[in-house]
Amino acid sequence: MVDGQHSADADPLEGLTAQSSLRAAKSAFDIYMHHEGFTENTKKAFQSDLNILTTFIGAWTAIGDISTNDLDRFTEWLVNDREAPCSPKSLARRITTLKVFFGWLNESEVLRRDPAAPVVHEPVTTPLPDILTEDQIEQVLEVTQALREAEDPDARPHLLVTLLLHTGIKKGECMAITMNHIDLSDPADPILWIRYANPQRRHKERKLRLPATWPTILSEYRAQYQPEDALFPCTARNLEYVLSDVADRAGIGQGISFEMLRWTCAVRDYEAGMKAKDQRQKLGLSKVTWRQTGKKIAKLAGPVRNE
Repeated sequence: MVDGQHSADADPLEGLTAQSSLRAAKSAFDIYMHHEGFTENTKKAFQSDLNILTTFIGAWTAIGDISTNDLDRFTEWLVNDREAPCSPKSLARRITTLKVFFGWLNESEVLRRDPAAPVVHEPVTTPLPDILTEDQIEQVLEVTQALREAEDPDARPHLLVTLLLHTGIKKGECMAITMNHIDLSDPADPILWIRYANPQRRHKERKLRLPATWPTILSEYRAQYQPEDALFPCTARNLEYVLSDVADRAGIGQGISFEMLRWTCAVRDYEAGMKAKDQRQKLGLSKVTWRQTGKKIAKLAGPVRNE
């Protein structure tokens, strides 16, 4: 690999050694992030952080010559000597970048040791997301079932809530579902395919199982709303209103959101003993994103459930 040059289809490790420059390793890491399907925001953040490191260390410094002391001096400079000092949150993220970058070089056996491993990492404490308790889930489903069976029946709230509780999909993924993404060829084992139009996000495509009762609910919903292509031919805001109304009827003070139901699904899967790899794939997360998400899910599940 020539310093500073790379192709998105290339092997990121080709020609990379401990004697390669930081500039070359940074270019190789760009390819690695592309191959692993890092989100655009994560790639931009990591690239920005490594650009700052390159300015401090020197673009042509051999990666094998970079020591833990160098990285400690770098973090000290970020906080105390840089023109725009780091906030605690930015510092935590930049240390994460160092650990991911040098950890990758070490795991790939380009470096025999990981100079970032001993760097002190004190992540900023952020509040854990809200989730529904089992009692609250029962209250919510009682409300949606009652709406489904009302004199003027509406199956949409029950369809939406059960979909999100069982699949943990994001709001954007939910709005992108079309009727041909739903496979009811085996009514006892209905399947939802999450698809992406953007080729760069194809790695997030996945097959998710739906509740066995879902085909019946879907049939009722289709009779009422007659969707032709999109499962939900409305705006995301409309569905947010649906969830808000359900929360009010169920007495859920903090409300209900797509994100809350996604986290609730993740915690329930964790408590049910789903393997970490399977859970990461179900949520459509990269390995890097899963590191923090998996920890949050375990905390949300609580110490008793972790025994």
